[in-house]
Amino acid sequence: MPYDQTDFRTHFVREPSSLRHCPALVLNADFRPLSYYPLSLWPWQEAVKAVFLDRVSIIAEYDEVVRSQRQAFKIPSVVVLKDYVKPQKRVAFTRFNLFLRDEFCCQYCGAKGDLTFDHVVPRSRGGVTSWENVVAACSPCNLKKANRSLRHSGLHLARMPSRPTSEEMHAAGRRFPPHHLHQSWVDYLYWDVELES
Repeated sequence: MPYDQTDFRTHFVREPSSLRHCPALVLNADFRPLSYYPLSLWPWQEAVKAVFLDRVSIIAEYDEVVRSQRQAFKIPSVVVLKDYVKPQKRVAFTRFNLFLRDEFCCQYCGAKGDLTFDHVVPRSRGGVTSWENVVAACSPCNLKKANRSLRHSGLHLARMPSRPTSEEMHAAGRRFPPHHLHQSWVDYLYWDVELES
């Protein structure tokens, strides 16, 4: 029985704390990650469960072993779905995706860390909360701009905000991998990148 697409996209980001120990990279049936933003990872428990339900095939394993009452087996590090899940074309307007689009840096001064978001045209002046009007901003720049227009704040945008395509977000996701990349994942994360001549 194939998984529901929504089920996939919520389950692999459901428990970030459980991804710290032996997460499994989840590939679609075409051997591409389900998502680069965030990277499609399952806790090892979810991967093992999917194996037993015959919904995925194991492509690579960790050296770590888990034991049940009857058997012991290696924890999967890469699994591939047996049924293809159609990729989502629409990029959800979330805080994480906004920061990823803006490469995790303030769009006014370029600072990294301590990020929030800012309405380029303030809401008090009719600005809306949309891809085209919201940017990542550090706290000092956000406070400096307050509810003023760009012209009156003295700040300048690195680039005008726009709605990203799923292809742009996949490319951005590849530039900002998670802190932990297991060696067994690398071939599946970068195999579709154009080779340099």
